[in-house]
Amino acid sequence: MHSKEYTLEVGGHTMTAVFSDLADQANGSVILKCEDTIVLATAVISKSDKNNPGFFNLTVEYLEKFYAAGLILGGQYNKREGRPSDEAILSARIIDRTIRPLFAHHIKNAVQVVATVLSVGRMDPGVMAVNACSLALATSDIPWAGPVGAVLVSKPKSGGEMKVDQYIPNTGESNYELDLTVCGKDGNVVMIESMAYEYDEATMGAALDMAMPEIAKLEKWQRDIAAEIGKQKKDMPAPVMPEEVKALFASTVGPKLPTIFGADSKKTLYALEDEWKTIVAEKYPTEADEKTAELAEDYFSEMVDELLHEKALKENARADGRALDEVRALYAKAGGFSPVLHGTGIFYRGETHVLSVLTLGGPETATTIEGMEIRGTKRFTHHYNFPGYSVGETGRFGGINRREMGHGFLAEKALYPMIPEKMDFPYTIRLVSESTASNGSTSQASICAATLALMDGGVPMKRPVAGLAMGLILDTQISNLKSGTEIQEPRYKILSDIQGPEDHHGDMDFKVAGTRNGITAIQLDIKVGGVPVQALKDAMVQAKAGRLQILDVIEKEIAAPRADISPSAPKILVLKIRPDQIGGVIGSGGKTIKAIREKTGAEITIEDDGTVYVTGKNGAADAALVIVQEMTHEYKVGEEMEGEVVKILEVGAIVKISSSADGMVHISELAPWRVNKVTDLVKEGMKVPVKVVGVDLERGRISLSIKAAKPDFFPKPVEAPKA
Repeated sequence: MHSKEYTLEVGGHTMTAVFSDLADQANGSVILKCEDTIVLATAVISKSDKNNPGFFNLTVEYLEKFYAAGLILGGQYNKREGRPSDEAILSARIIDRTIRPLFAHHIKNAVQVVATVLSVGRMDPGVMAVNACSLALATSDIPWAGPVGAVLVSKPKSGGEMKVDQYIPNTGESNYELDLTVCGKDGNVVMIESMAYEYDEATMGAALDMAMPEIAKLEKWQRDIAAEIGKQKKDMPAPVMPEEVKALFASTVGPKLPTIFGADSKKTLYALEDEWKTIVAEKYPTEADEKTAELAEDYFSEMVDELLHEKALKENARADGRALDEVRALYAKAGGFSPVLHGTGIFYRGETHVLSVLTLGGPETATTIEGMEIRGTKRFTHHYNFPGYSVGETGRFGGINRREMGHGFLAEKALYPMIPEKMDFPYTIRLVSESTASNGSTSQASICAATLALMDGGVPMKRPVAGLAMGLILDTQISNLKSGTEIQEPRYKILSDIQGPEDHHGDMDFKVAGTRNGITAIQLDIKVGGVPVQALKDAMVQAKAGRLQILDVIEKEIAAPRADISPSAPKILVLKIRPDQIGGVIGSGGKTIKAIREKTGAEITIEDDGTVYVTGKNGAADAALVIVQEMTHEYKVGEEMEGEVVKILEVGAIVKISSSADGMVHISELAPWRVNKVTDLVKEGMKVPVKVVGVDLERGRISLSIKAAKPDFFPKPVEAPKA
């Protein structure tokens, strides 16, 4: 085995890149190690460009292996890794969103990048995977404009300073008030994924500034390695646009292109695109013309891109006529959808419409996570659906859609810091956002609709959350962001609340969500080679103004969470018992707790510290709670209650005082006079008042007294006259 190693100190840790012949059939490969975390990254390009789907065919996989954590997981009959976990899909998306903008999209060959986690130590394998994939591509013969660097900026809830680190321990619940992954290149930002606990714009900007020097260090390290051992890049020149295509465009739809600037910009744009495709199909009908026809279709997109950039930069003009910082018309509705649902929210922002539905459940309905990296439970979930009809198209249903999962998690991150703690609101919370109509940023509309649903459902969230997608128009002459040439002070325009064409033809989709107090989540996707940090700082400030406008509309509809949860939601009652009483409530083999469930219809969850959650509807929770209270009640001397005589003894009577406890009334405690026989006063089945006069904890015995509870309960017998 041949290998060569390179090391780098980053974030206070030593990172080692190992290049060997372990995966030498790939175009590029590397093993990246740091603090016992090991990631293998490979990059492969297909030998042919045949069967191209009509776009740049890049696939990214992030593979979690159970052995990486030293665990044998899976079901009883299958121990093989199955479908990717949610965390694996998110990690794959982060890699994809980082490396995709740096490929020349005229390449028709398929490219596949795979990150395989071989060992999980004290470093975040997801962040390491980005750097590993960058190294694999940079040292391969695949044309790519990298490398990039990726770092994690974090701050724990427990205190301490914000710092560049490479690890956040995953337990299913966040212990950090800042979790910011930043990827960059040439001093610009390529990708961001973050959750924060209401950080202001200045602090988030400072976090980006903190990340950039470490990113530059990673970048230089990778460049030096690629210069030493990297392969010669394949020659895949961009095709030249035929002059006849340019002339055809100029004589047909070209003069009509400015009509996309108007109220119906999206519809007008699509209509012109369809017209151009028809013209191209008629002009180039044969198989021999296929390449020219493909270039012609791409030319339309290039001309739209150029026009949108020119109008924004020179005239501050947007396709739909709005000002650069203008948010589209807003509408919010909380509740009123169905009494069956626990909470609903409907949110409109222009042509983007979302319905969000809340469902509440007991702690037993929390998601159990057993993965390579995360093991625990998750009590708050947000799911997002984007059906074809939302954009007027047909489509398949079912299966894993990575885009839907990514958008769902982004909204979940944005809302999570405002979700009440379990001790204050023990419910499991599930939100589902249905995108019913889309023209730009349904993920951010989902955050707004979900906030309405939470407040309608009576979830005591700390503050309402709203989100907005920000766009960027960079000067098309800024060649460093397109091809790598360095320039100074780029010109740009920030767009608030981008719609479809601005998302597709603009240079970034920067989603910023938060409350009135600060940012809770940000996500950056770009179409160019990088975005200046200052542009992102400006965008965050501009996003706040739009966010406050949206929050005004939300709070006008519903000013605060409703005082009570929906009548259709289950009721949760909480009881604290001693840990040594847990076994008694559960019973041998779970018989006791199962019997309570069957009798009342309630669900009972008991935690290791003795916290008991009783969940049910229509009085089921109350009935079950009474049973558990009686089972675990610690009787004290002086307590009084009514009981039932269940057994007669020579020396007294056994009285049942609860469903799980009884005590003995000694014959001397029956009445305030001498009693000759117990049966003179009591019989089985009789209801009697009793008072606790003694408790023997070691022997588990309770001594009761009727005469102490009610001295005159029995009529005093008439004494016989003396002779």
